[in-house]
Amino acid sequence: MAKVSAWISAARPRTLPLSVAGILVGAATAAIENSYNNLVFWLAILTTLVLQILSNFANDYGDGVKGTDNHERLGPQRALQSGALTDKVLKKGIIVTVFICLLSALALIYSAFGKEDFLSSVFFFFLGVASIAAAIKYTVGNSAYGYRGLGDLFVFIFFGLVSVIGSNYLMTKSIDFWLILPATSIGLLSSAVLNLNNMRDENSDRNANKNTLVVMLGKVKAKIYHFSLIIIAFLSLMIYGVYKFENQLQFLCFIGFVPLFIHLRKVANYSHPQSLDPELKKVALSTFAIAILMLITQIFNF
Repeated sequence: MAKVSAWISAARPRTLPLSVAGILVGAATAAIENSYNNLVFWLAILTTLVLQILSNFANDYGDGVKGTDNHERLGPQRALQSGALTDKVLKKGIIVTVFICLLSALALIYSAFGKEDFLSSVFFFFLGVASIAAAIKYTVGNSAYGYRGLGDLFVFIFFGLVSVIGSNYLMTKSIDFWLILPATSIGLLSSAVLNLNNMRDENSDRNANKNTLVVMLGKVKAKIYHFSLIIIAFLSLMIYGVYKFENQLQFLCFIGFVPLFIHLRKVANYSHPQSLDPELKKVALSTFAIAILMLITQIFNF
């Protein structure tokens, strides 16, 4: 039973709602074009959840074996750090999760394209492989990009652009260039969650030679960067809504920005990094709320 609890903890359930936000927005924008596909939607949700769990396992393993997760770290204890799982066991879990992720991705691709569109199937297969590689290489290996200040960029690309535009294309089989706006919004909000995490862990990351963007920028500039992420996310989605939303009901998704703007006051005034830990959940759940409200209001608009 303790092992089960350790694996659940390593999967970090509180990160999962954020991971599906891009899929929800992609489905909502597909619904606007009357191209929503329920089977594709749920398989995309499943694939994304498994990818996020894989990323969490890999992050636990990578930071653990490098010694980044130590007594200085302020967040919840990781499975490897606490000794709940060994590095060998966690590595086996990563391999099994990769296999599950590939199966889920193949089912998703087949449900979207069948046997008719071979080129799109091949493209999305390689995109899936790239997503798996990105999930692992964030902290694993000597060239881990999370240790070189590139984590924010990869989160923006995969949680925003790939998630929103990719899931939309799986349903619509076309690309609407307006999608860059909601994809940017979700990508920036996802990067804001990572930035908060790195602001909380700034001291321990610096001492462990983990050069996150926050370590490179410093506390003051990291705050400015954080404000920019959320404000630009708001403006991007607002511009999209003005041009694409069909009625006022669809603007209800902007309710999710209210706690985000309140959150900015706490970021501006924080003194101890530990006080940022509860803010991670607030930003993640607010992003999820924005995404789910976009989908729900579009469904009611059918």
